[in-house]
Amino acid sequence: MVTNLESTQSLKGSSLGFMEAVGQSLANISPTLTPALNMGAVVALAGQGAWLVYVAATIALIIVGLNMSTLASRFSAAGSFFIFISRSLGPMMGGLTGWALILAYIGTAMALLAGLAIFVNNTLAPFGVSIPPIISYVIFGILAWYLAYRDIKLSSRISLVIEAISVTVITVLVFTVVGKHYSPAVVYTQAGISGASVKGMFGGVVLAIFSFVGFESSVTLGKETRDPTKNIPRAVMGSMLFAGAFFTIMAFAMITAYKGNATAFGNDSAPLETLLGYLNLTALSAPVYAIASLSLFACILASINAGSRLLFSMGRYQFVHRSMGLVHATHQTPHIAVTISSVLSVIGPIALIGQGSMNTYDITGTVATFGFIFVYLLISISAPIYLAKKRVGSVTSVFFGLTGAGLMVAAFFGSVYPVPAYPFNLLPYIFIAYLLFGVAILVRLKLFSPTILDRVELDLEGSEGAIIGRK
Repeated sequence: MVTNLESTQSLKGSSLGFMEAVGQSLANISPTLTPALNMGAVVALAGQGAWLVYVAATIALIIVGLNMSTLASRFSAAGSFFIFISRSLGPMMGGLTGWALILAYIGTAMALLAGLAIFVNNTLAPFGVSIPPIISYVIFGILAWYLAYRDIKLSSRISLVIEAISVTVITVLVFTVVGKHYSPAVVYTQAGISGASVKGMFGGVVLAIFSFVGFESSVTLGKETRDPTKNIPRAVMGSMLFAGAFFTIMAFAMITAYKGNATAFGNDSAPLETLLGYLNLTALSAPVYAIASLSLFACILASINAGSRLLFSMGRYQFVHRSMGLVHATHQTPHIAVTISSVLSVIGPIALIGQGSMNTYDITGTVATFGFIFVYLLISISAPIYLAKKRVGSVTSVFFGLTGAGLMVAAFFGSVYPVPAYPFNLLPYIFIAYLLFGVAILVRLKLFSPTILDRVELDLEGSEGAIIGRK
């Protein structure tokens, strides 16, 4: 039964512009998080060659992004790659894509809630105050749920403003220290990647790719964006290119700020505080970490927005429970899907509370990355196949497809070999088990409700009369 809070109508069409779409993708990338937390791990492996690692990761994801844009420029869907791949490789593979992408977005939200707990306590540390992580998880999970539940336009704009402020603050801080510590010798050493390990640089590319994941999430807003076949591809490529340039510059600048000591940067768990110390401004660590915390929160919000749109689309097609496909009559948001995404995002880090916030961040972030890599692989395969079906394929599209697929296979291989330490050695098998569970669900659908798979050919996302519940 549909109540006054539930509707079978479509999402709020054409309510978002290009900037809101960019805000979604940039917030999901969370550019501030990389220099504040992730980049040190890349530098620990690649040393002076870290900037070149980010160049390589940028090129790899440009190719993947072009494959995404090929599909996003031809039709729009809240289900994003679930729909795209269903119409290229068939509904079984599309359903598996959706299954993997749900894990990717919700896993990212879990990881960022853990990271946010760390940053919040860094903010409060000068005042001698500490908040138990579980309290942070619940408070910020509820706040993200409320904003996503109420209005996608509001949450997208908030995310864009937060990212603009946080990126500006981090950039000013880093380059102020660079101005103090600039040395031609340090610049020449980095430019020549002197002493960098080739093996470490290859391993670093895998970690660098994690900095970009989520750049495609604006595709999930296809039903709510004006002129989506133009604005969504522009948002995907624009946000990714910005992130690539920002990460490359920051990698070079951060090592310069550390006086060329890549080892010190790679081993530093609180680089922002170190940079403030170089300027004798440690008193500003609280506001700087507060701004970084806002950036992480924006990423959590963007992940929940993206994950809920995917659940909404899969609910409309009955790949998941039909309630996910309901739209709030007033707010025109997929309120049940938003609620489920938010609850799962909080349950994950609470379940791992014994691991501590940093390990929780690493574990959930790694599993989420497997989901993204799997989807990027399938997108790269499906793009040239879709074009060939439409008789508009070319040698170039096949080249980009094969190259993107090959790069994602290499990224996955690099994340599992050499075999990482416990518990990270178990994570690939956990991800594979998750995929197999998804396969079992899809096989059951095919055997007992085969018409559900056929419905992917219909545009149920936007059909007001498409109430789910009929076979």
